[in-house]
Amino acid sequence: MTRSFTLGFVGLIALSSALSIVYAHDQQKPFNTDKSDNAPTDDKAFQLADFKATSIKAPFLEQFANNWSERWTASEATKESNTDGEVFSYVGQWSVEEPTVYPGLKNDLGLVAKSAATHHAISASLPEVIDNKDNTLVVQYEVKAQDGLECGGAYMKLLTESPQGIKFKEFSNETPYTIMFGPDRCGATDKVHFIFRHKNPVTGVYEEKHLQSAPLSKLSKSTTLYTLIVKPDQTFDIKINGESATSGSLLENFQPSVNPAKEIDDPADSKPANWVEEARIPDAKATKPVDWDEDAPSRVLDEKATKPADWLEDELAEIPDPDAVKPEDWDDEEDGDWVPISVPNPKCASNGCGKWVRPHISNPAYKGKWSAPMIDNPEYKGIWAPRKIPNLAFFEDLSPANFEKIGAVGFEIWTMQKDILFDNIYIGHSIADAESLAAETWEIKYKAEKEQEELANPAPKVDEAASKDDESLVQFAKKQFGDFIAVAREDPMHALNSYPLVVSALAGVVGVSFGLMLIILGLMSGNPEAKKSRATSAAGMAKKTDESTADDKAEDVSKVGTDEGGDDEFKEEPVVRKRATAATASNE
Repeated sequence: MTRSFTLGFVGLIALSSALSIVYAHDQQKPFNTDKSDNAPTDDKAFQLADFKATSIKAPFLEQFANNWSERWTASEATKESNTDGEVFSYVGQWSVEEPTVYPGLKNDLGLVAKSAATHHAISASLPEVIDNKDNTLVVQYEVKAQDGLECGGAYMKLLTESPQGIKFKEFSNETPYTIMFGPDRCGATDKVHFIFRHKNPVTGVYEEKHLQSAPLSKLSKSTTLYTLIVKPDQTFDIKINGESATSGSLLENFQPSVNPAKEIDDPADSKPANWVEEARIPDAKATKPVDWDEDAPSRVLDEKATKPADWLEDELAEIPDPDAVKPEDWDDEEDGDWVPISVPNPKCASNGCGKWVRPHISNPAYKGKWSAPMIDNPEYKGIWAPRKIPNLAFFEDLSPANFEKIGAVGFEIWTMQKDILFDNIYIGHSIADAESLAAETWEIKYKAEKEQEELANPAPKVDEAASKDDESLVQFAKKQFGDFIAVAREDPMHALNSYPLVVSALAGVVGVSFGLMLIILGLMSGNPEAKKSRATSAAGMAKKTDESTADDKAEDVSKVGTDEGGDDEFKEEPVVRKRATAATASNE
């Protein structure tokens, strides 16, 4: 019986293994097989459309097609940290070049911040000053984080026009700007900034107005399109890749608000010494009742409880495992005294064991510490607040979209990553032109970038005909084995030569089959007491404790520190680019 069972089981294993080998052989591809049409190949470059300069006109439109260095000036400014006096310089290198990661258009150039962990600053004059009074303002540009962006800014500043001219070589974070817009990411910060500077017409002081609940940056190695639209009705819309990310009102969604309060707290007012703010006080006339026992415990013994009749007071709730056996390799000097594991006492399964203790119950007489009840305070005057006085700095500006005049555009950033690319900058008044420019540039390159990214990182394909293939494979294997057996009965040598796949499958599993047969026979004829001994030995080994090693306690700590300092000192009067020259260069 044992022999028949074993041989039958071995035959089943052999058939299963043979089927697996047949399936693997069927799925195997030659090493030099041709790749599919959708897979990227080394000898077939991804086809890109050619870059074409736009014919769209705008107050400022930059595609970095030619003569960019005549329009853009890198900053040479320095800034000093307010904390330790350390001086930082804008030494980050700039270059105009094609992208190196997932290029979207052939011969398409962009402005690239080339240095990592460095301050960058570069700016360009607008051919004409932009006055947005009673007009729509559209700001749009592309950002491509080719090396990723874990900590750094990629925002743009629209610099405020100055009668003295903008000092481009001194461009820094102290340079007055009208609008700051674009992505910023570092640590917990990940948003698209929209900040505008607004002047108090009464005091003449400028104040930054920050957008509340700014959208996430959504930066990636593919080109991201950022668009800001501000309309004369004081509404704004921020779009990312052509989709609205957030919108609102300049008068409602910024902090601090554009218009200050009409009244403010009087700084000279102070709370009177006799002012009472306590609304309720303990009743001074109340007294503790005579029968109030503050010392009564919260819980007492249940005097009505009795020990159950079947309670085994002389038995332990847990006892050493009687079946546990000290392991043969247990060393008392090294491992300590061996103690068998404890198991529940079987005698306590239906009743309690050990010393019986009377249970506790809540004390019905417990009242706790006495305190006087609270009553309304007859002296209560309410929460004190300083009196209001007219705000001398009050004004009401219902048209903050009439921004300060814009004379230049620039990037003033600090970043830990290099190769951040900027391109297709549009600053003007036409939403339609900005959308047309995006259609000519971003839409084409974004599609090409995504196709390249998918080719480089193909998603695993699901074989819809897998079940049919498996069924055909089983049928094929059955036929092969059937034919082999039929031929072998007549001519064994001819069968061996005609069906090498079946012979290979059987030869491959014969060693495994004999091994499994010996294991099965051993299990069927094994000693039950030996199995029990092995089990108890494993239970005993569980008492060992592995002490932690130095490797277990080692820690891998990585830390990125960044320094963001204030800006106090700058160079004196470098080059002030003339607008006429800039306009001429821009039109080339």
